[in-house]
Formats: sequence, structure tokens, C-alpha cells
Amino acid sequence: MPRIATFIAGNATALPINDIPKSWTFTSKLPPDSVLPTPADSHKTPRDQIVPRQVRDALFTWVRPMTVEKPELLAVSPAAMRDLGIAEGDEQTEDFVNTVAGNKLQGWDEEKQEGGYPWAQCYGGFQFGQWAGQLGDGRAISLFETTNPSTGVRYELQLKGAGLTPYSRFADGKAVLRSSIREFVVSEALNALRIPSTRALSLTLLPGVKVRRETIEPGAIVARFAQSWLRIGNFDILRARGDRDLIRKLATYVAEDVFGGWETLPGRLEDPDKQAESAPPKRGIPADAIEGPPESEENRFTRLYREIVRRNALTVAKWQAYGFMNGVLNTDNTSICGLSIDFGPFAFMDNFDPNYTPNHDDFMLRYSYKNQPTIIWWNLVRLGESLGESIGAGSQVDDPTFVKDGVKEDEADGIVSRAEKIIMQTGEEYKAVFLAEYKRLMTARLGLKNQKEDDFKELISELLDTMESLELDFNLFFRRLSSVKVDELETEAAREDKAGVFFYSDGVTGAGGEKEGRKRVGKWLDRWRQRVLEDWGDGKTVSEEQDKERMGAMKKVNPNFVPRGWILDEVIKRVEKNDERDVLDRVMHMALHPFEENWAGRTFDGKEYEGDKDEETRWTGDVPRVGRAMQCSCSS
Repeated sequence: MPRIATFIAGNATALPINDIPKSWTFTSKLPPDSVLPTPADSHKTPRDQIVPRQVRDALFTWVRPMTVEKPELLAVSPAAMRDLGIAEGDEQTEDFVNTVAGNKLQGWDEEKQEGGYPWAQCYGGFQFGQWAGQLGDGRAISLFETTNPSTGVRYELQLKGAGLTPYSRFADGKAVLRSSIREFVVSEALNALRIPSTRALSLTLLPGVKVRRETIEPGAIVARFAQSWLRIGNFDILRARGDRDLIRKLATYVAEDVFGGWETLPGRLEDPDKQAESAPPKRGIPADAIEGPPESEENRFTRLYREIVRRNALTVAKWQAYGFMNGVLNTDNTSICGLSIDFGPFAFMDNFDPNYTPNHDDFMLRYSYKNQPTIIWWNLVRLGESLGESIGAGSQVDDPTFVKDGVKEDEADGIVSRAEKIIMQTGEEYKAVFLAEYKRLMTARLGLKNQKEDDFKELISELLDTMESLELDFNLFFRRLSSVKVDELETEAAREDKAGVFFYSDGVTGAGGEKEGRKRVGKWLDRWRQRVLEDWGDGKTVSEEQDKERMGAMKKVNPNFVPRGWILDEVIKRVEKNDERDVLDRVMHMALHPFEENWAGRTFDGKEYEGDKDEETRWTGDVPRVGRAMQCSCSS
């Protein structure tokens, strides 16, 4: 009998990785690469013969990870272990390490040559606005899906850096330790900030694998997971190849198996031409229901498109509110689920600059902070084009002739017109959802309970203009504002004195110098103070208890720690050059608990956490001048 160890936490029963429930729904419902039509065909093919090539009429290829020698597990995320239902302590077992390193195939019966088997996805994409052709999982290989019994959430576990696949193009299928550390930390940090993201379970060093990038670097594997790894690029490649049947099959899979059924999707808005005035869409619409007038009637594929748009609108609003930049928002890096996905040259904002991009290859600033909402919509329009035939078909979407043969010439104008109208309306919905979420988050970050119409201009926009002009730190400003008492701001002199807390210790580096900076911040603090008095008090005063409650609420939404570029650079050097290991656990602990005032010497989840006070002070304090607004390449 296999070893069964359980860890009881409340009503949840955690299991070893060998024993967590596993499924292969994606590969059971979608067509595989015809060159390797079965897992057995792939398994008997020598690993070095599975090399890059064009794959057609398929959504994936069966492919196993490369075998590696003496993998060293560097770190795991305790939150990821918990969310996957894996028992605490299982990471110390050989089976766990070999699974997350790709040496052990879970679900595969070697003797019978059957069972669940790993796979890599086929997709394409627009990169920097240009069609790039077939891309796909060039170094990522999915192992299995697992559903946590206590939450009912299904995740797909995938290894990044696991070897060549048919989608590797000119690359080697490997990942370097440097970029793997970055992805491991930021995946969990974003989730802890309540920003939808793919997740990271573990980080494994491959001592025998050396990878050539700008220099020779150590190889590594990140075991990562998500509700789905599907992205807009999965549809892009099918549209480029004119594969109508597979677009429909894939869309149906997304609706039924990823989102939980057609009836979970959003119904038509009360008035799609007046987005902001419409109530939130109703759910529970039957799959075959048609809503709206003939010129813009919405079928289930329109509802699917709108769901994907709404999810992405919410996520990009959170990026903007927390100053996060992906750095490479190509369509193959835009999630169908609205997750932050595929982390290359990402960054959190240091001194506020809306034109900042963390990608030093992005000369046109296409993926800069200020452009992210627009670029995500550009990507979503590409998805609309892929689904356009089904969207435009309206009530005829299930007509057997349409399903089989597509658009008839005499129907084309009507279908195109309807699809264009719906996509334009959905663009307005995207803007409305984005703005509502962004305003909600910024209102909370400012410590206000209610939004006023002029808050966006008078408080939010004015603050961002001030931050940009004075080069103030984006996240430090909100965290430090969380500790400012209203009674410290009663006079102009007091406000200008308090303004100094928002400057870097090396002074105001932006326009006007410190004197003008204090005046400008003091003026903004006066407006903010008035709004706090209105929101928490009687308009003239606020009690000490009310102000304390306000500060507590602010500290729950304004992180004390975010994994900035300079911090990750330091961690990478200490792990790679100095062979440190504990620093990974410490940076992960802070990333998983970003809103705490401090960490070292405190108890978390019933355990005393030792930590490092000096390290924490540095990592939550001023950003060193040389560490501000860093950029890095896509090379990883």
C-alpha cells in the first residue's frame, strides 16, 4: 500500500502529492497532435527526438519533461501547498521532489503504457503588435489537473523549464534560475495582494543543467499552477489557420470546463449603450437563450466573450491600482481567465512614472504602465475577431448549415455588422468595468468608505500628477499615508511638515525641489483630510477611535512589502552566488503576508517565525537610488 499521510486543518484533509486527486480533462476533450496521437506514442519516442516543428489541427502535444539529475528543491510556497491540498512536510519526500522536477510521471502506468500523461499546448500570438505565427508551450509542460476537495477549485499543474517541445522554436526548452526565482516570488505575491494570478508551488535548482543566455547560467524549474493555462493566443493560431471547428470546440471547452458551464456567463446588460448606468449583468442564462434586438442579439458565444473581457478588465484595474507591470503583454501572455500570466521583465512601480516600462527591449513603450489597459483591450479585440463568426451569427449560431459550412455570402454583411456592434459595445463594457474597479480600489487605498463624483479628479488624478512631478514612490506613499493621523494635518504648516514622510531620504528628485514639493503635497493632504472628515466623522472632526479604524482599514489594502526589482536582484545574487537558501523562504513569507507591519519574531499560522528584522527594514524602506525603475530583458 502507498504511504498515506494526512494533515488536518479545519475540515480540510491534505494529502501527499502522490495521492491528491488527479485528472486530465483538457487532453480528454480536445484534439492532440496527430504525429504523437497517444501518450504511448509519445512515451516510446526518444526524448531527444521530440523537437520543434509546426503542429496543425491540434491543441496540444503529448510530451514528457526531460529527466534531470540530482534536482535540489530550493523552496515551496506554503500557501500553494495548502491551496492544492498537499500535506505539509510532503515537500521533504523524494516523490514530491521528483514530481516537481519532472522525473516522476504521476498517473502514468509504465508497465501497461497507459494512463494520464503530460502535455504542451499549441498557440500563436501577436508580439509587440505583429503576428508571430505558432508559439506554444516551448518549455512548459503540464503534468495533471487536481481538484482540492475542500474548495472544489481545479488547478492545472505545470513545469516551466522542463525541456524541449514541438513549440520551442529556436530555444532550448530550459529556464534559468534568475527568472525562475522572479516568477516563483511574484506569482504568490500577486495572489496575496488579491490580484488574479497564476501560482507557484515550488522552485527547483538543476545542478547539472547549464543554460546559455547572455552568459552561462544555472537551470531551474518552477512548478506552477492555474485554473487554466489557456490564453488568447490559443484562439489566435486557430483563426490564422482558418480552423472554424476547433475555435468552436475550444470556446465550448472554456465555457463548460473552465468557467463551469454556459449558465455561469453574464447576460445582456439592461442597456449596452449606457454601460455605467446598467446594473451588473444577471447570470444563469440558459445556453441556447438569445438576448437583445436582432442587430445586436447576444448568443452564448457573445456571453463567453464578455466574461473573458470582464475578467481581464478587473485584473488590469488591479495592476494599475497596485502599480504592477507585466512588461510583455502579447496576446499569448493574456489569459482567458483574466489571470496575471507569464512573468518575464515584470515590475512593481517605484517612483511614479506612467511612461515606465520594465522591459528594456520595449523601445516604443507599448507595454508601459499607462498603456496596459489599452493594450489588454487591443488583445481582447483580437479574441473578438477569432470568435467573431460565432458572435455575429446571433440566433443562427446553432443552425446545422452554419455550423458545418460557416457564413454564406449573402449573410456576411449582417454577421459582420452584428459582430462589430457587439465588440464595440463590449469595449464600452470593458471601460466601465475597469474604471469602476480602479476607482473602488483607489478609494480603499486612500482610506475612504464612499466615492464622491469629484474624487477621481480632485484626489486620485491630482495625487498621481503630484507623484509623477515629484518622483514619489507609488506604494510607499499609500503605506505611509496609512499611518498619518488626521489631527496631524490641522494647519498648513503641519501638513507641509508631514509631507516630508513621503519623500525618499535623499530628498525630492522631481520638479521644484523640496520646498515646492512640501507645498504641493501639503495642499493635497488638505483635500484628503477634508474627505476623511466627511467619510469617517461629521465633516469637521473625527474621533480617535474612528481614525484608528480608518488607519487599520488602509493597512489591510496598502502593502508594506512588494517584491521590487532591486529586492529580487539581491535575492537572486544571494542564492546564485552565495548559495543562500533561507532568504528564499523569507522573501516568500513576506510576499505571502504583504500587509503586516513586521514579520520577524511573530507567530503565523500557529508557528513562530524567526525572520530577519534588518532585512525586513531594508526591503520595506526607501528604494536605493540605483535600484529605482530597473529594467530587464525578456531573456529567461
